[in-house]
Amino acid sequence: MTKKQLLVLVLFVSSLSVFAQNKIENLMIHWPEEYKWKIGTNQEDETVHFMELVPEKESIDNWTIIGTMMSLKNVTGMPMDKAMNLFFDQTKTNAPEAKLTVIEKNETDKNHWILFKVEVEKYLDDPKPESQLYYIIQGESSLYVNLVGIKEKKISKPFETKWSAIFKGSKIMFQ
Repeated sequence: MTKKQLLVLVLFVSSLSVFAQNKIENLMIHWPEEYKWKIGTNQEDETVHFMELVPEKESIDNWTIIGTMMSLKNVTGMPMDKAMNLFFDQTKTNAPEAKLTVIEKNETDKNHWILFKVEVEKYLDDPKPESQLYYIIQGESSLYVNLVGIKEKKISKPFETKWSAIFKGSKIMFQ
């Protein structure tokens, strides 16, 4: 599969959810080509579509950067703070010292969204750090949860700025 085909596949398959009149709602994200992404995991059932991306020379078990996309199907009307706290609380079960920082949120537009980071110096079962930058956006028929993770204690300002722009540049499309 060529890089272009993979990018097209990721864009169209990343976050799928069916809504009225058999149209499909997608969250389209342009994952930077510099990482030469490949699909590490792709699972879907009636409630969730989950996909992980890693650089082409890395694996799902050994990566330096990882992209994750989730579509929580038929989840609508969830307050952004609640969505954020669900994911943060999940992290805290294995990393009690995890740090949460809200970067930006918008609950006035049609598609509410929140951008936040979770920074972890170590986990209870793993001394290695891992931090994530999350972007959650409410679609008409699904809640889309996207994140990029790195094996660092903290997310640098340039990394935060770059990935915030990537995620905020995503678009909900209907096809």
